[in-house]
Amino acid sequence: MTDNIPLQPVRQKKRMDSKHRGGCCECLRCCGRRDPRPRTVWLGHPEKRDQRYPRNVINNQKYNFFTFLPGVLFNQFKYFFNLYFLFLACSQFVPEMRLGALYTYWVPLGFVLAVTIIREAVEEIRCYMRDKEVNSQIYSKLTARGTVKVKSSSIQVGDLIIVEKNQRVPADMIFLRTSEKNGSCFLRTDQLDGETDWKLRLPVSCTQRLPTASDLLQIRSYVYAEEPNIDIHNFVGTFTREDSDPPVNESLSIENTLWASTVIASGTVVGVVLYTGRELRSVMNTSNPRSKIGLFDLEVNCLTKILFGALVVVSLVMVALQHFAGRWYLQIIRFLLLFSNIIPISLRVNLDMGKIVYSWMIRKDSKIPGTVVRSSTIPEQLGRISYLLTDKTGTLTQNEMVFKRLHLGTVAYGLDSMDEVQSHIFSIYTQSQEPPALKGPTLATKVRKTLSSRVHEAVKAIALCHNVTPVYESNGVTDQAEAERHYEDSCRVYQAASPDEVALVQWTESIGLTLVGRDQSSVQLRTPGGHILNYTILQIFPFTYESKRMGIIVRDESTGEITFYMKGADVVMAGIVQYNDWLEEECGNMAREGLRVLVVAKKSLTEEQYQDFEARYVQAKLSVHDRSLKVATVIESLEMEMELLCLTGVEDQLQADVRPTLETLRNAGMKVWMLTGDKLETATCTAKNAHLVTRTQDIHIFRLVTNRGEAHLELNAFRRKHDCALVISGDSLEVCLKYYEYEFMELACQCPAVVCCRCAPTQKAQIVRLLQERTGKLTCAVGDGGNDVSMIQEADCGVGVEGKEGKQASLAADFSITQFKHLGRLLMVHGRNSYKRSAALSQFVIHRSLCISTMQAVFSSVFYFASVPLYQGFLIIGYSTLYTMFPVFSLVLDKDVKSEVAMLYPELYKDLLKGRPLSYKTFLIWVLISIYQGSIIMYGALLLFESEFVHIVAISFTSLILTELLMVALTIQTWHWLMIVAELLSLSCYIASLVFLHEFIDVYFIATLSFLWKVTVITLVSCLPLYFLKYLRRRFSPPSYSKLTS
Repeated sequence: MTDNIPLQPVRQKKRMDSKHRGGCCECLRCCGRRDPRPRTVWLGHPEKRDQRYPRNVINNQKYNFFTFLPGVLFNQFKYFFNLYFLFLACSQFVPEMRLGALYTYWVPLGFVLAVTIIREAVEEIRCYMRDKEVNSQIYSKLTARGTVKVKSSSIQVGDLIIVEKNQRVPADMIFLRTSEKNGSCFLRTDQLDGETDWKLRLPVSCTQRLPTASDLLQIRSYVYAEEPNIDIHNFVGTFTREDSDPPVNESLSIENTLWASTVIASGTVVGVVLYTGRELRSVMNTSNPRSKIGLFDLEVNCLTKILFGALVVVSLVMVALQHFAGRWYLQIIRFLLLFSNIIPISLRVNLDMGKIVYSWMIRKDSKIPGTVVRSSTIPEQLGRISYLLTDKTGTLTQNEMVFKRLHLGTVAYGLDSMDEVQSHIFSIYTQSQEPPALKGPTLATKVRKTLSSRVHEAVKAIALCHNVTPVYESNGVTDQAEAERHYEDSCRVYQAASPDEVALVQWTESIGLTLVGRDQSSVQLRTPGGHILNYTILQIFPFTYESKRMGIIVRDESTGEITFYMKGADVVMAGIVQYNDWLEEECGNMAREGLRVLVVAKKSLTEEQYQDFEARYVQAKLSVHDRSLKVATVIESLEMEMELLCLTGVEDQLQADVRPTLETLRNAGMKVWMLTGDKLETATCTAKNAHLVTRTQDIHIFRLVTNRGEAHLELNAFRRKHDCALVISGDSLEVCLKYYEYEFMELACQCPAVVCCRCAPTQKAQIVRLLQERTGKLTCAVGDGGNDVSMIQEADCGVGVEGKEGKQASLAADFSITQFKHLGRLLMVHGRNSYKRSAALSQFVIHRSLCISTMQAVFSSVFYFASVPLYQGFLIIGYSTLYTMFPVFSLVLDKDVKSEVAMLYPELYKDLLKGRPLSYKTFLIWVLISIYQGSIIMYGALLLFESEFVHIVAISFTSLILTELLMVALTIQTWHWLMIVAELLSLSCYIASLVFLHEFIDVYFIATLSFLWKVTVITLVSCLPLYFLKYLRRRFSPPSYSKLTS
């Protein structure tokens, strides 16, 4: 099965600017990189090309074999601190600057680089293997010699490619032939546009009529196609066959395309390749999302800059105390090298490894199954979210539609009265073989219609006006062919591009009028009596986000009557249907109940009217320039004075535990904004239903404003309201942001909740960006559809919900969850723990480095400011690796409260929003602790000085190791068995290594009683006061969480 292979398109390279492009067109011509142009593609003749096309290869690698090492090293050393450590290591090659063995500087730097290079290499190898798998997929190509096998990477523009069922489409193609009897095929497009529903595609009718596929090579035909572009929902082209008399011209649209990254869901298809490589629609839509750097990482970066300042100051002070004697500038460099431990090289590695552990914990949490971490660099962000921006449909709601209401103007039917609708339908079809409404259009317009016939007209319109296709599958008892022939109910599955459509067709089935068959030219309905009604589809006008409506023209086979049915949003349909006094009011009423409303209308056409329309419509579809505008104009000529049949209301039910989750997030100090494309009434109703707006809060509905004056008045009216939620439409929002951006954002940020309806995807991203700029707070965006991707990528933390609309949002997000309710645990437990653990880890790594630097400073000042290292060789490397690494890193397992308590008391999360775990105050406290402990250990060792210098090293270094191990124990709040193992392992490693460290430490001296009591006294003096201070603090000023754990 090839469709399971995750397709990773080529990243679009940055184009050269026009200045460069003009200057090196020869180079570009040979590379095939020029401004995209329309093209003429001859079927089966790739050699007849009029321009050079890119190779059809997928390449996601950042580097190649030659650029890998230089590229990785450049990306590491473009950061100041890595460059600083490289400078330190290189300086050791200069004899005047050398302080000890070369490996003391090169091994730590080498280790950090090795970790990065290995990680990058693993990613690149995985990427290469994934690309190779996709590029090596085998396809069948039609040639004059018959069918030959070709690799995906060898496919060229103009090739005729055969794609089997469940096979990935290898390039952008025009659909020529299918093996399906109904002359169409279904596509799975979830990897391209994020939608899980199948799409219907139609072959070019001229080529579909050919007896065999090999005849495609016998005809002289070509496709004229537009230049490659980014739009996956539209296509303009024409198909021409020259060797027929007269020549055949057919217009081509999106319905005739098979884009790369889609999968054939039915039958075997033949297509001609139009675009390859970087010109594929899927590739052109792949943008590199902005690289997110966590606020925590920026704060740590800021602290390391302060440490660098301290390093320079200490070095200058040391030289100043020597009165800048001799070659003082060399002395400054030697002191900079000597105190280089002030900036810990291991800090970055520890934090990166910590992030990997947090990501692993999130993935392994059984309480939130299916959660995926796609960006392991920002788990700490989850612990400091101030604004949560969420989509509505599919995120807060299930995107599972239930038909709730049918409104005919004078009468409405709810769930409890659907049996009345059913009896009307039964009565219509059992009175006679043919329903009265079909006996003649003239009688129906003259005589006032009975209620039964009005219900029947409405139900029939709903059963016909859609893009749903019934698909029959074998159920173990009946095979597929038999099920299709007998319209077996148990084998039927409905496929459509929208769950609303399926809900409507399932409802018509439940009341007796069943959709049993459909192909590109006909629809079959089954009546309650089992009779099949046949309709010919003359034209279909699909739904688009711009038009907000869909239409279909059908001919009843039994009467020959032609009817134009249309359904759409009330805002557009109000101007299309005949005047009435109830539409607007009832749409508002239904929307207030949280229902999604569609207006259904019809228009009867005579044969002459239809023929006139068809001629104009075909002409408009053949035009290459402004085709969509011309087509829309022709269709609009039909959309006048249509007869209003009914309103339908479907409900999108809330996801499980949405209310408690939103309440938890609100109690945690987050402000929740709902950004949706749905209408104002439905969005307001969902906000109330989900308790996004509490029962006691007022709601201020921002009036529709179109100019500066109206916006000014409305903002003033809103300013007078206090503690009320804001509901605003996308159009009004645009006007407010244009003229009063600062004032609007200031007022909106004070609201407990904000609902933005009729929001475009770009507006969602704009709101996120404005919140970040105006408040400086962290934002989290949650969504489930392709229209949420821009918002998710713009937010500091993007969370995708795997929903009915596909995986596009979850693939683009930093974190992917399966249900909205999992967000509570992701933030309250994992976000909180990640931030607190990283804060403790970073400060402890800094403390570890400052301790040894303080000891070096004391040692140098006692010995007449000599730039001589206190510890050399393996001691300095072992200190930050083998002897202390495991206990310090085990802090990533620490937690202050149990996860159940963190979920029960979301107020604990609110404490983190102030950034207290890692602040200048806590940093200063750790600096003072480091200076105190470093001074005590060094002065203690000097006071207990024995005859030889080597004894200072033994006493001070052993005390330092023990102090670090005890400080880890002091910092830990909840012990984990791995922490105990880490402490014992580090101590054992140190004791065991003493045998090999005779160069630095006297093995006989450390076995004496004198050594043991001196080390014990120094360690106790350095640690006991801190234990005592910790006890006093917990006794008289306990942190909030300690009250819950005691």
